Amino acid sequence: MSDLLRKPFGTHGEVHRITPESAGWRYVGFALHRLRAGETASDVTGDREVILVMVEGKANITGAGQDWGELGDRMNVFEKTPPHCLYLPNGSDWTAKATTDCTIAVCSAPGKGGHDARRIGPDGITLTERGKGTNTRYINNIAMEAEDYCDSLLVTEVFTPAGHWSSFPSHRHDEDDYPRITYLEETYYHRLNPANGFGIQRVYTDDGQLDETMAVADGDVVLVPRGHHPCGAPYGFEMYYLNVMAGPLRKWRFVAAPEVEWIMERDAK
Repeated sequence: MSDLLRKPFGTHGEVHRITPESAGWRYVGFALHRLRAGETASDVTGDREVILVMVEGKANITGAGQDWGELGDRMNVFEKTPPHCLYLPNGSDWTAKATTDCTIAVCSAPGKGGHDARRIGPDGITLTERGKGTNTRYINNIAMEAEDYCDSLLVTEVFTPAGHWSSFPSHRHDEDDYPRITYLEETYYHRLNPANGFGIQRVYTDDGQLDETMAVADGDVVLVPRGHHPCGAPYGFEMYYLNVMAGPLRKWRFVAAPEVEWIMERDAK
């Protein structure tokens, strides 16, 4: 199995924990908790900032010295409704107590103390169509560059219809050369509908030194340390993913793969 493909290490409790050390990079962290009603998860942010994303279900959350009440109302991620999220700066702690069965994603990156704790969504998040033809997909932007919520984190949700492609035309963001391109590490947390399906993700560089094509199952995480990273959803299976990106500069600038530049230019017209 590719080192870039991370399977959940269980079905209950904390099922993913990806740190910069375990990923072999510097910025992005990702964890996932699957809780039953009444159970709790907690952690400290340390020198990192965190966005908690209520992927599914509801929980009462305290963090950064505040009681944020019950967050969440989407019981199935494929409802596509805007998520409830919570931003916590470095130097915070948090506790979530599930009020229903729930799935909570913990997205993290280096914190600089530049932003206060705050709720993100569902207000202000609108499902947006992007792309053309079988490259059409739907986006819930949680904290991208236009939202000045974070020091380092960029976080978004993407829904890819069955038979469509996403993160396409193939592109990379693996050089620190702003404004041409920015260096951003990235994780993909995948879900499939129906859950017994599969999706495809390829991670490859122009020189071929990295070229991995993976079948992703419901609940898998894919690491993108560099290179292009398109996804495909087979006919009959809808794909969701939660993206977490971070790097030295909180801006998303990318370069298309040479073989697909013409597609990007054509579709921009």
